[in-house]
Amino acid sequence: MASLVQHVAGLACPPLSGASRRPGASLRPSALVCGTYVMSKDDKERERMRTLFDEASERCRTAPMEGIAFSPEDLESAVETTDVDTEIGSLIKGTVFMTTSNGAFIDIQSKATAFLPIEEACLLDIDHIEEAGIRPGLVEQFMIIDENPNDETLILSLQSIQQDLAWERCRQLQAEDVVITGKVIGGNKGGVVALVEGLKAFVPFSQVSSKTTADELLDKEIPLKFVEVDEEQARLVLSNRKAMADSQAQLGIGSVVLGTVESLKPYGAFIDIGGINGLLHVSQISHDRVADISTVLQPGDTLKVMILSHDRERGRVSLSTKKLEPTPGDMIRNPKLVFEKADEMAQIFRQRIAQAEAMARADMLRFQPESGLSLSSEGILGPLSSDEGQSSDE
Repeated sequence: MASLVQHVAGLACPPLSGASRRPGASLRPSALVCGTYVMSKDDKERERMRTLFDEASERCRTAPMEGIAFSPEDLESAVETTDVDTEIGSLIKGTVFMTTSNGAFIDIQSKATAFLPIEEACLLDIDHIEEAGIRPGLVEQFMIIDENPNDETLILSLQSIQQDLAWERCRQLQAEDVVITGKVIGGNKGGVVALVEGLKAFVPFSQVSSKTTADELLDKEIPLKFVEVDEEQARLVLSNRKAMADSQAQLGIGSVVLGTVESLKPYGAFIDIGGINGLLHVSQISHDRVADISTVLQPGDTLKVMILSHDRERGRVSLSTKKLEPTPGDMIRNPKLVFEKADEMAQIFRQRIAQAEAMARADMLRFQPESGLSLSSEGILGPLSSDEGQSSDE
């Protein structure tokens, strides 16, 4: 093609006719110049894109909604229907999609951005938001508590919802007058601070059963009963003394309770039975002689014990596992069997106690036939039979 163009470009034009030529004009050869422009592949692509752009621009100018079923009215309506209530205090459902050292970002299916600060993640003081179970993908209900005026980000809270539930639970437990367990987390001159249902509660020293300091009770779990539950004043007052009195009332002679070995002494083991310390004397561990208590029990062991005696005034409780042995020495050889048979053996013990008491009462009434009572062969005190009455009359 290039050689052809060069060949054509070099041809001379034919001379003009005599009619058109001016007199005296000299004849000069004229050159005919012609050529062909060849577009490259990139040039063709650019040209195609320019054409498409021009067509799209023309459509946007003359018919912007042509071929689109979603109108501006539809868009506005969709935004209104998918928007959520962003009023302070309202509840909203969201999904955690990112966590940071300061909190978590929450997708609330709205044009507004939402953030959960770490201090609003739960009732407890935490260092990392993951400690409250907040991880990407978690779907939860949050409360809107504020809005950042700088970027209109909604501030969310889980703590506010949990507080409402915790106060409601405390009111319910107070109404039921039940004994609960609280962990001591601090204290001052007036009493100790315990964690109850995730809330900080105050226990005055006047309501603590034993004479101890706040440091001695720190990190310990103690039985408590509600005294005052006032959410408006943020007052939560409890009593350890009332809880102990309620627990001690359940400690009947011969009853079986679950306890934990707190410490070992040469003369026995101290057992925690629901916040009350009881002594399991070495002589009451087994019918067989126990030379070294540590060979049978260790601090932290959980076991069943039977109440032998309870001095409420002194706060002393005597315990026994010896009375629960199906056969002498089982506490040493097979303590598991002792715990399995504990309730059964305690029932037998209580029956023997009842019979002994009945026989003692019968001895007192032996010289009082006018009482109309007698003792059966099983040791049960009952009405005097007619035969017995006649023989006594004779």
